[in-house]
Amino acid sequence: MSRIVVFGAGGNAGRRVVAEAVSRGHAVTAVVRDPGGHEGVRGHGVTLVAGDVTRAESVAAVAAGHDAVISTVYRADVPADEFYTSAADALVAGLSRAGVERLVTVGVGTALEVAPGVAMHDTPDFPEEYRRFSVGHSSEIAILAGSGLDWVVVTPPPVFLDAQAERTGVYRAGGGAVLPAEEGAPAFSYADLAVALVDEATERRHTRAVVAVA
Repeated sequence: MSRIVVFGAGGNAGRRVVAEAVSRGHAVTAVVRDPGGHEGVRGHGVTLVAGDVTRAESVAAVAAGHDAVISTVYRADVPADEFYTSAADALVAGLSRAGVERLVTVGVGTALEVAPGVAMHDTPDFPEEYRRFSVGHSSEIAILAGSGLDWVVVTPPPVFLDAQAERTGVYRAGGGAVLPAEEGAPAFSYADLAVALVDEATERRHTRAVVAVA
């Protein structure tokens, strides 16, 4: 059994990560900004706590004594470059203080490469308003790469994930490029993204890398 911290535990991905980890017998500390608004996350094997992923002292406090951290955080009210840079800085500092090496975060699919050295968000017709979010989100990668953490950025396809689809437990994993679509394959689901995230947190299949999943 592993002890796993999940930041952003109240979101679409976070809730499914909590459920996936608990179903495998792991102990989960579910971190949200306001526990009172996420009582549904509580349950057997889950400790619901308040925390701020952009404050190193908060990260250190909730991560102490755990084996791995999964971050699924998102803020619509803060510019992406500001939020994800602050979160990455705090995670690096806070996890180092807590003695936790393994960090798994969710990447943004539009930052994956569509050609060698060319991210989707850098292609000519990519909408500028979405580019700002994609570039801002992916700013965390340089910060993690410069740290001593055993990190991995698990990145779903650059399309909306299916919030209703059931878990299949099956997914493909690649490198930092968009994985080609398979004919007849369903849309990738949050439930299967959760499978990939928990696999990485507990089995450490990749290290210090961006990993596309589909």
